[in-house]
Amino acid sequence: MAAPIPAYPQGRNLLAGKTVVVTASAGTGIGFSAAKRAVEEGATVLMSDFHERRLGEAADRIAAECGQRPATFVCDVTSQDQVDALHAAALAELGHVDVLINNAGLGGEVDVVDMTDEQWFRVLDVTLNSVFRMSRAFLPAMYARKTGVVVNNASVLGWRAQKGQAHYAAAKAGVMAFTRCSAVEAAEHNVRINAVAPSIAMHAFLAKVTTDDLLAELSAKEAFGRPAEVWEVANVMMFLASDLSSYMTGEVLSVSSQRA
Repeated sequence: MAAPIPAYPQGRNLLAGKTVVVTASAGTGIGFSAAKRAVEEGATVLMSDFHERRLGEAADRIAAECGQRPATFVCDVTSQDQVDALHAAALAELGHVDVLINNAGLGGEVDVVDMTDEQWFRVLDVTLNSVFRMSRAFLPAMYARKTGVVVNNASVLGWRAQKGQAHYAAAKAGVMAFTRCSAVEAAEHNVRINAVAPSIAMHAFLAKVTTDDLLAELSAKEAFGRPAEVWEVANVMMFLASDLSSYMTGEVLSVSSQRA
């Protein structure tokens, strides 16, 4: 029997006075929940996504539920020009960026022998290369201010094998390695970089692209017998973004109810 879903948490001002940028934050997934939780924790937020209509709808939803509408900027994180434009827009809107949450990712299920070059490179470009592009764009200003936090979204598949996920797992393992190496560099400038590694977090898009049988199988492997709510993953992001994790950098936290 699945454990009950806990009550949605109240904000505790963990990010009061902070400015936060979240990529891939339209829709119903972890990115949207991270943006919403950041608002609830007192931050001024800029949401970004490549889908303009969904981005606007997501910001409107947060405004209706939280009383504060985040700023928005349309960006395809596979384009360095658009990433640079996002950084410029963030500085213009927020003045500076205290926290960057790199959430963009793309999956799909296909065996290696059937995988095309396009499928392989597309997943790596969205999931791994975007973290590099965003970090390269945003870190210099954080370095100059001698403060800042980056939170990357990895996956337990960066550690664990699953059929049909070679491209996604390779990309997420790359996010983990990139997090560790970039964190060592950033520490010299008093900037922290960490990542979360969710096991399974349920939302509408995941349900749409994943079979019921696979979702049931993955959920059954969790000690709680259920997938995480997206806000349960976002909660850990808020911890890493806040001063409560001030000694942590280069770490990858598994957000899971099982051993990764």
